[in-house]
Amino acid sequence: MTNLLWLRRDLRRHDHPALGAAADGADVVALFVLDPVLLNGAGAARQAWLAATLRACDEAYEGRLVLRVGDPRQVVPEVAAEASASAVHVTAETTPFGRRRDAAVRRQLSQRGVAWVETGSPYAVTPPRVVNRQGDGYRVFTPFQRAWQDHGWRAPAADPPRLRLRRLESHPDARQWLDAATAGYPGALQAAGEQAALQRWEEFLENDLADYVTGQNRFDLDGTSRLSPHLKLGTIHPRTLLHDLAGRRGKGAQKFTAELCWREFYADVLWRQPASLWQDLRPELSTMAYQQDAEKLQRWREGRTGFPVVDAGMRQLLECGWMHNRARMLTASFLCKDLHQWWPVGARHFLDHLIDGDVASNNHGWQWVAGTGTDAAPYFRVFNPISQGLRFDPDGDYVRRYVPELRHLPGAAAHQPWDAADGYRHGYPEPMVDHATERREALARYQAARGR
Repeated sequence: MTNLLWLRRDLRRHDHPALGAAADGADVVALFVLDPVLLNGAGAARQAWLAATLRACDEAYEGRLVLRVGDPRQVVPEVAAEASASAVHVTAETTPFGRRRDAAVRRQLSQRGVAWVETGSPYAVTPPRVVNRQGDGYRVFTPFQRAWQDHGWRAPAADPPRLRLRRLESHPDARQWLDAATAGYPGALQAAGEQAALQRWEEFLENDLADYVTGQNRFDLDGTSRLSPHLKLGTIHPRTLLHDLAGRRGKGAQKFTAELCWREFYADVLWRQPASLWQDLRPELSTMAYQQDAEKLQRWREGRTGFPVVDAGMRQLLECGWMHNRARMLTASFLCKDLHQWWPVGARHFLDHLIDGDVASNNHGWQWVAGTGTDAAPYFRVFNPISQGLRFDPDGDYVRRYVPELRHLPGAAAHQPWDAADGYRHGYPEPMVDHATERREALARYQAARGR
């Protein structure tokens, strides 16, 4: 008997419940489908990261990962027939797109007499299992976190005692895509794949966890876990991380657990409110006045706003396919509160480029900044790009790393080139707006939208 394991956001061999279920008494064909619908909107960094991860996954699956290109509604049933598979095993999907796609594939398989088996999910607690006493979901993080922790999660899944992998040929187009995606990205990606994720996790536990509370906020330090790209493609599971954190005391462990919970909270919110992916979760600001200024938007995208730490963040995104989390909040606040643009414009740009671009976390994080999401009263939180830079990049190292026009300015002077006699000698742009003025404008628009 043969089962087909369709991999999506679970590109690993260990702690993999769906793999264990597929391997129970059967040979396994492991499949990944390169869906043009998802790839066409992905920037070079996202495609390169996926390609690197797939190469590592293929090696982990003994060179027998089957790669095909096309619409999964057609490809998965075709590969199931080619393998004479009796069932297709998957890790359950939770996003609106993934759920619709899976329902369509399941219908196609049912017509052919092939079973559909879902085991596990990309989360420690699968949405929508966290509920209050009335059986409803949460729209505020803190009570969700308490209920999430009370619910608990399973231990990491054991490896199948016997795994017999069958080989099918990958499509030539898929191999060509891998080569092109890898060659098309000029930046340096972090190491991809399950072994790289586990190694990074061990390094983080040993070197960075104790100082995580402060280290995660510093632009200039490598104090974050850098595991979000691995969590995005499932080369490591949050259940593995939580298992290793169990019993560890200290604020660092508590804070990192809370960050994992934020990821699960946003996934739960999206499950219950799928329209919130591209629409305001909270209707209170439905009449907010926004601007549509293509020139300003392009300057923000390119990192030419004239505010050094904002530009450093935006250029880090374009160069690396990743951005420091505080820089994400700061650049998002600048677009929404200083340039008065609607958050989906920025959310789409981030998803095009971030190698860890998870739609639930990304889009609800944008809503948190924009004041339309889960936070109770966040609109008055307007990040000051100058003070944020001085506080979290005190020596200007982050700015100089990504904004070469300011490398001649020493120390904190890189954050305020307008105060230096030669601050603009290398062509760095002057500030495109006055932050204090735009902050007042943002709050006035907020009051008008609330009818005050």
